[in-house]
Amino acid sequence: MAITDITPKMRSNEEIIGRVDVDDPDAILSVTTLDENDVIHTVEDAADAIFTWGYDKGERAKLDKLYEKAKTSQWNATTDLPWELDVDVEKLVRDQNAAMNPGATDMVPPFDVSDTALASWGDKEYLELGIEMQNHLLSQFMHGEQGALLCTAKIVETVPWIDAKYYAATQVVDEARHVEVFARYLDEKLTGHYPINAHLRMLLDDIINDSRWDMTYLGMQIMVEGLALAAFGMLHQTTSEPLLKQLLRYVMSDEARHVAFGVLSLEEYYGELGAAEIRERQEFAFEAAVRMRDRFLQQEVWQRYDIEVAPLIPIIRQDPGRILFQQLLFSKIVPNCKKLGLLDAGAAEGEKGWLRERFEEMDVIQFEDLADTGDEYEELDAVAADRAAAN
Repeated sequence: MAITDITPKMRSNEEIIGRVDVDDPDAILSVTTLDENDVIHTVEDAADAIFTWGYDKGERAKLDKLYEKAKTSQWNATTDLPWELDVDVEKLVRDQNAAMNPGATDMVPPFDVSDTALASWGDKEYLELGIEMQNHLLSQFMHGEQGALLCTAKIVETVPWIDAKYYAATQVVDEARHVEVFARYLDEKLTGHYPINAHLRMLLDDIINDSRWDMTYLGMQIMVEGLALAAFGMLHQTTSEPLLKQLLRYVMSDEARHVAFGVLSLEEYYGELGAAEIRERQEFAFEAAVRMRDRFLQQEVWQRYDIEVAPLIPIIRQDPGRILFQQLLFSKIVPNCKKLGLLDAGAAEGEKGWLRERFEEMDVIQFEDLADTGDEYEELDAVAADRAAAN
C-alpha cells in the first residue's frame, strides 16, 4: 500500500505526548530526573537478534558506499584532537552569547526580568549561568551519544541486511569515540557533568524498548542524530574555542554518515509498509521532536539554583538566540522526514499532511526544502578533507 493511502485517525497530542498543549510548561516540567545519583540505568529490550546467511556485500550499493566511506574516515580521539590547549571557559561562553545575540555587550539578556527571581542578577551571575548551561548542553550531548552507542549496537543485532550490519558496526565505534571526547572535554576543560535530562531519557528508553528495528533507526538515526548534527553545526559556528571547534567538526563528520544511514535504509523500507504502520511512525517522529525540544529548557540547571522554572519560561522563550537555536535544531530532521515521505503521508490531494501540520505548529516546517542528509554526508567529511590537505 502506498503511504499516501492512510485513512485511520491519528492519535491526539494527549495520547502521544501526555498533554493537550504541546507548549504546556507545567506538563513539561512535571517530567523530572529522579535518579540523578544512580550510575546504572537499565532498559528492557524486547528485540530479537537476527542472523542473515546472505553475505553478498554490496547488494545495497548506497549502504555499501557508506560503509567504505566509514572505514576510511575513522579518527583517534586521543591523538587527532589538540587536548594540550587550555580552555578559557568564560571567554567561550561570552563569545557564544555574542554570536547568538548580535549587539550584546554583556551577558544580561535583552528583556525584562524585574518581577522574577533574576531581578537582582547582573553580568557576573549571568556569566555563571552561561557556564552551567554550557556544562548541561555538552552533558546532554554525551548522554545522547551513549544512547546512540546502545541503539547502533541494537541495529547490528536486529537489521536483516548484511550491508546495514556492516555499516552499523562502524557506527558503534564512532559512538564510543563521541562519548569519550565529550566526557573528556567535560572532565578536563569544563567544570562538571549534569545528569541526563528527563525528556531525553524518556525518548532513549522508548527507542531502545521498541522491538522493531526500523523504529530504532527512526528514533535514533533520523530524530536524535538529526538534531545532534544540527546542534553541533550551530555550536561549531558560534564557538571560538579551538579544541571544541575541532572536536565538533570531526564529530559532525561521523554524524552526517549516521543520519544518512537512517535516510538510505528507511527510504527503502517505508515503501513496503502499510497505512497503520506509517501512521505509527509519523506519531513517533512527532513525539521524538517534542521530547527533544523540551529538553532544551535545561530545567536541571535551574533546579541547581533552586529557582522555580515555570514563571521564567515565558521570559526564556523571548530570548532571540534561544528561539533561533531551537528552530535550527530541526534543520536536518524536517527535510529528512520529507525525504522519507512522512510529512504528507495520508493527506488527500491538496491537503496538508498530519506531520507537516505538527511541524508547522512547532514553527520548524520552513526547513523542509533544505538538503537531506542522504545527499550531503560526503560534503561534511572534515576528516577526509584534512587528510587530503595534509598530502
